Amino acid sequence: MTHPNLITDASDALEFAFGGRARFTLVSRASGKRYTYKLSKAKDNDTMFFASILTRGSNDDDAAYDYIGFVRRDGDVATLIAGQKGNPHHPAYQALGWSISRLTAGAVPDQLEFWHEGRCARCAHPLTDPASIKRGFGPECVKHTH
Repeated sequence: MTHPNLITDASDALEFAFGGRARFTLVSRASGKRYTYKLSKAKDNDTMFFASILTRGSNDDDAAYDYIGFVRRDGDVATLIAGQKGNPHHPAYQALGWSISRLTAGAVPDQLEFWHEGRCARCAHPLTDPASIKRGFGPECVKHTH
């Protein structure tokens, strides 16, 4: 049985990641390493998302995340960019960049797990309905997805 918070389809993972206020964890099956990210849509810009990594405390606390770069999305292409404050040498930055490139190519690699935390990718409210948990969007927010 597949866990409802595990997203196994590349297009579903991208739709979740670019929902607007997504928090998700990437797990390497090869190394066992995992990183929890927050991708937040820039105000008045549907193509730019700020990427942060959970570094301390609870994933519910915005202060527990540190900025690592931004993702520019143009149609089916998404690119992670360090910008002036990001660190392209950080393993979490490299893992996110690698994962995004594979997902935009249309597949979730066998060695990658993409987990959402049980909150809506668009509004960040907790999801309680099994169908909402499975899709990663609440009943109102899913109406705004593609």
